[in-house]
Amino acid sequence: MTDPNPNPELTSPKGVEHAGVIDFLGFNQTADEVLLVMVERRPWLNLEPQMFQLQEKLNAYLSFALDGEMLEAYPQFSGKSLRIRLECVETPPEEAIGFFQHVYEQAGLQGIAFEVEVVSGMCGCGQPQADCGKS
Repeated sequence: MTDPNPNPELTSPKGVEHAGVIDFLGFNQTADEVLLVMVERRPWLNLEPQMFQLQEKLNAYLSFALDGEMLEAYPQFSGKSLRIRLECVETPPEEAIGFFQHVYEQAGLQGIAFEVEVVSGMCGCGQPQADCGKS
């Protein structure tokens, strides 16, 4: 996975609670696929506000991809497939599964793959949190 950002330490705070920030953007050469990652480091304790924040962030990611902003910033991704991944520290509660299924279906209609991955102990940059040092 390559990270097109040459200065990742200069990026904004990451996490679902920061709707206007792309937590991680990379390119998987093996899959020939652009990967946009959203990070939820918090446990699912306040489901309603977390789901609202997640929806806001997801809308921002979809806008970034579908409105041409991503290709304007990264023209080398033209014609590449796109995957949006939500990385979270614990399995989402049952109440969220319907929402994720809806996102999966609707994103798929736009040719965008969507997945949820539980990555306990990992940061949105794919590094163990202890090694990452970025919040």
